[in-house]
Amino acid sequence: MKCLYYLSPTLKESEEIANDLHNVGVSDWYLHIVSKDESGLSQKHLQSANYIETLDLYHSSVIGGVIGFCASLLLLLIFNATGVFSPNIPIWVNLIFVAVLTLFGIWEGGLWGVDTENKKLQPFHDDIENGKYLILIYTKKDQEEAVRKVMEERHPEARFAAIDRHFISPFSKLKRV
Repeated sequence: MKCLYYLSPTLKESEEIANDLHNVGVSDWYLHIVSKDESGLSQKHLQSANYIETLDLYHSSVIGGVIGFCASLLLLLIFNATGVFSPNIPIWVNLIFVAVLTLFGIWEGGLWGVDTENKKLQPFHDDIENGKYLILIYTKKDQEEAVRKVMEERHPEARFAAIDRHFISPFSKLKRV
């Protein structure tokens, strides 16, 4: 599944795009709009982007978990090398220590992510702030051609902005056009 990014200039245009994409078989589950005008999207019954799409929660949590895991291993090495704790500590205590620090890292990363804009939306931050609508269209391989054709033929004012393998993947690269 791919995520196609289109920048639409107006709410009316975004509504027309949504209607045309529904006619091609794209459901609301696969069509999300990022905008400052949440009330306008709600009034037009358009699916706005969710927190996973707008906040950096997932990406930051993964990074926090990796940092917590690495920190726990480093601390265990230091503890064993310096003899801070008894060498007779059972292995399950070390595993619990690693698990607790990893979960703490995930929690801290999540707190950071709740306060941070999604890294994949950062290139479009100024456009969204200036009143444009970023449309995220999730397409299957067999549906991508039809979506692109509808967008090209019926909505030339909506600019094709980027493509991603899948929006949710925290480390996938965004290909801007």
